[in-house]
Amino acid sequence: MSRVHDVGGQSGFGPVPLDDDGLPFHADWQARVYALSGALRSRGHFNTDEFRDAIESLPVQQYLSQSYYERWLAAMENLLTAKGLI
Repeated sequence: MSRVHDVGGQSGFGPVPLDDDGLPFHADWQARVYALSGALRSRGHFNTDEFRDAIESLPVQQYLSQSYYERWLAAMENLLTAKGLI
């Protein structure tokens, strides 16, 4: 099944931006989202496969309009809501 994230071989998405500043995060909130995902996974609230599926299951418009870590945050919100944790 092809989902919105599976764009291999397709054109029209423009060049891939390359940031060469050496920083792993470009804003503090991105580091917090990364840390939160690790903490939630280590406590067993979701696993890597569930997390990846949640990102890949975001609605097309949402997936295409959000940044990398915005997708992570939306996926975590969806997973935790579905599991009754928030």
